[in-house]
Amino acid sequence: MTETAARRLTGFACLAAAVALIVEVPLYFLYSGPPPDANVLARLLIGIFALTFLIVFVTAFRELVKTVSPAHEWAGTLAFASGLVYTTITLVSSGLEAGAVIAADHPIDPTITVSGTYILYGSIDRLLLALFLTAVGYTLSRTRLLPRWTHRSAFVLAGVNLAFVPSLFFGNTPAHFYAANGWATTALMGAILSYWLLALGVSTWRSAARSAPEQVTSGRPPARSAARRPA
Repeated sequence: MTETAARRLTGFACLAAAVALIVEVPLYFLYSGPPPDANVLARLLIGIFALTFLIVFVTAFRELVKTVSPAHEWAGTLAFASGLVYTTITLVSSGLEAGAVIAADHPIDPTITVSGTYILYGSIDRLLLALFLTAVGYTLSRTRLLPRWTHRSAFVLAGVNLAFVPSLFFGNTPAHFYAANGWATTALMGAILSYWLLALGVSTWRSAARSAPEQVTSGRPPARSAARRPA
């Protein structure tokens, strides 16, 4: 895969994941009580698509790092591995919620009822996401694949996610800001991630247009002028 193709795939997958997450998060705040099944299943389905695009993103990101800076492939692999585990854990959480909603004979709020997802969505996801963001930030800072703001913001978001890891000690009330399944621990962190991914995706996609002329210039040998035959 060429650098330009890797940048485009990385940017597209990142944008697709971001858009899906941006659509998903507001659906958590439409109802004050137990939401109807359609609401829960719709937001979970959108989230599943978002996580699928995120898998493509982390895979393409590793390929991009390997293409541009082979010496930092290990950092790209760390970002890939932590991102893949993060998506896997979140997919498992989504499956647990969907199963509980489908099996129930009345509307339930899975953020409260399904206790198995408390720290999966909370502390575990926050720690894995902090590792992923740190790996991405380090990789971007060393390879200079994207503007400086991308790795700096990744480090800041990693620190914010780490701050929510101890939230498992503060109860299980979704209406609370800081709790195992609190709205800031889960939904707010998801919203922040979605807009960061949106900005990162735009930056990565635009960088593909800048890298293409450079590859053409450096990749083609200089044209040789044809020697004139004596008349």
